[in-house]
Amino acid sequence: MSMQIVPARRGIATRLSAGQFIRIVNTHGTQVVDTWAFCDPDLGEFMSMEHTRTTRGRLLPAIGESFVSNLRRPVLTVIDDTSGGVHDTMMAACDRYRYELLGCADYHDNCTDNLHAAMKELGLTPPQVPCPLNVFMNIPVLADGSLGFEPPVSTPGSALTLRAERDLVMAFSACPQDMVPINGVDCIVRDAAFEILS
Repeated sequence: MSMQIVPARRGIATRLSAGQFIRIVNTHGTQVVDTWAFCDPDLGEFMSMEHTRTTRGRLLPAIGESFVSNLRRPVLTVIDDTSGGVHDTMMAACDRYRYELLGCADYHDNCTDNLHAAMKELGLTPPQVPCPLNVFMNIPVLADGSLGFEPPVSTPGSALTLRAERDLVMAFSACPQDMVPINGVDCIVRDAAFEILS
């Protein structure tokens, strides 16, 4: 499959068969990609950050370890990471309420709506909005227990490669966050990309 663009501020969904690999590319080096994986055809089982952290005993699986589902079964295994290895498993997907709290009075594009729109293109409705794997997102836990919202450490063209352990529907959102610097110090939202490798 050729490289697929995840347009800035928008979402896209695709199917991935067990045994296939997917490479998520930070085209410009600064763009966070909210990433979801739902088991196909049972969307009620999905990649769970909470269950993965419990299973792995760490914030992020290491190379060769898997993200697991809400039923604690392997979903996606980390195969390679050229991005610096900094991703987030704690932050909920942004939504209209997040931007309202940040002072945005008008509608703001958001990852929650992007998930629904992307899945709708496949004729699907997600049963809920799980906490995503925020690929390339840099949320350090500081010494006082607070959380930082920092620019990605990834570089242009760097990538995270995952192997599907189940048949999946995957969805991606090029996060529209432009009010805090998670998408670079300039807060400019850019496109990203993914490629399915057999």
